[in-house]
Amino acid sequence: MAVDCFSKITKNDLVKLVDNAADLIRTSVDYKYILVLLFIKRLSDRWKEEIEDAMSEIIEETGINESEAAKRAVSNEFHSFMVPENVLWNNIRKDRDKLTENMSRAINEIAKENKELDGVVNRIDFIDFTKTRENRILLEQLFALFDKYNFSNKCIEGDAMGDAYEHILMRFAPEKAKEGEVYTPREVVRLMVDILDPQPGMSVYDPACGSGGMLIEAYEYVKSRMGVDKANRVGLYGEERSPTTYALAKMNTILHDISESHLEVGDSLLYPKFKTASGLRHFDFVLANPPWSQKGYGEDTLKQAEFKDRYAYGFVPQRYGDWAWIEHMLYTSKSKVAVIMDQGALFRSNSEKIIRQKIVDEKLLDSVILLPEKIFYNTGAAGAILIFNKEKQEEYKDKVLFIDASKEYGKHPDMRKLNVITNANINHIVSAYKSFESIDGFSKVVSVDDIKAKDYNLNVTTFVSPIDNESSIDITGTIEELNGINADLGEVEEKLNGYLKELGYID
Repeated sequence: MAVDCFSKITKNDLVKLVDNAADLIRTSVDYKYILVLLFIKRLSDRWKEEIEDAMSEIIEETGINESEAAKRAVSNEFHSFMVPENVLWNNIRKDRDKLTENMSRAINEIAKENKELDGVVNRIDFIDFTKTRENRILLEQLFALFDKYNFSNKCIEGDAMGDAYEHILMRFAPEKAKEGEVYTPREVVRLMVDILDPQPGMSVYDPACGSGGMLIEAYEYVKSRMGVDKANRVGLYGEERSPTTYALAKMNTILHDISESHLEVGDSLLYPKFKTASGLRHFDFVLANPPWSQKGYGEDTLKQAEFKDRYAYGFVPQRYGDWAWIEHMLYTSKSKVAVIMDQGALFRSNSEKIIRQKIVDEKLLDSVILLPEKIFYNTGAAGAILIFNKEKQEEYKDKVLFIDASKEYGKHPDMRKLNVITNANINHIVSAYKSFESIDGFSKVVSVDDIKAKDYNLNVTTFVSPIDNESSIDITGTIEELNGINADLGEVEEKLNGYLKELGYID
């Protein structure tokens, strides 16, 4: 029996679907329940599709009847993941009164059948979620929403599945940022990956991988240029300290149809997971957006870490772990490192300055790129991308390129208070990096001696002077800003009037 697609599913269809799910839960329920439901529905629909494909193949090759072919088609050789018949989507939702119990049983049985999914699908507790009547009704509504489409390969256009998953992560990023979850805007990741330029056969490692966005972008970079087969030849490795965030990353890579990703739960600075017989594993490229100004990794702590020779440049202060991340990344890299840092890491003194000085003197620093303000969901501060290179060309060996990309942004399409780095901005920055030359008001090639003369201060504005445009007034930009302020005031006034009505002060 052929797969019934109802209609071909586009990216816009799925984005609208998950937006409707997000509107249902609002902020009262963790968005991760949506992601798990999306994932389970995908596994179930994909399983049925693989059964049908396997039956067709078996019948064509052997000539046996459908009944016998169906028995053989459940063999794991025909499936990416095993999904027992009793926990397929239709069987989970068959009994409305036992929806919670069935869902809980399904994720546990799928985890039991697939070692790779243990600690992933069963990371979220649906029994606890539906203790209230409101949440039980909500779960029924979410199931009804996801019933709308068939998530098999034949029914989905391109990368719509992975795009929908990413959309949910992005949609809830501002809210979750208040709770400490960090989502790196994908355009920033794209900028870093474009600079690194990964190729088939290379390995890419993210020691603070979060939901897996940087590794996925490295895969997509190769896929868009050379195709899926070449993209599958890029080794993807990630480590994440939070087991729940690791689960999100694992589901994310699977929904992007990435067959070769290696993700682990662990604290990279203390107990790195990727090892060889002779020590820590090394990768062609290492990239990350580690927690900024992370506390708790002072000298006493890092001296207890595995492979503490990683910190040969020195130990960081208890209050700031930034340069410990850089040391780990340099140690595990064969070639280039790209890392996002808080600007404070560029100029703070004491032990951080000592580490910074040693790395600069070893001529490992390749480029420092100042990013625009208001592009991250958890802070309005402008971060910086640092590029390190162990294989610098001889002519650039004692030089560092500073790029002031603080004006390289457009307005965010959905969030008025945020900026976004556009594709044109990315191309401009990458072009400047590759040309490695000074451009008035934008970039400056600086010698290591000149950095030393500035007391190893790596602030981009120390070296790149803006072009004087004081006489030029951006009328359009000023009007847009005033309109935004007026809109905010209108929202506040509307809320205030609502409160006053509730209290009976106005009609």
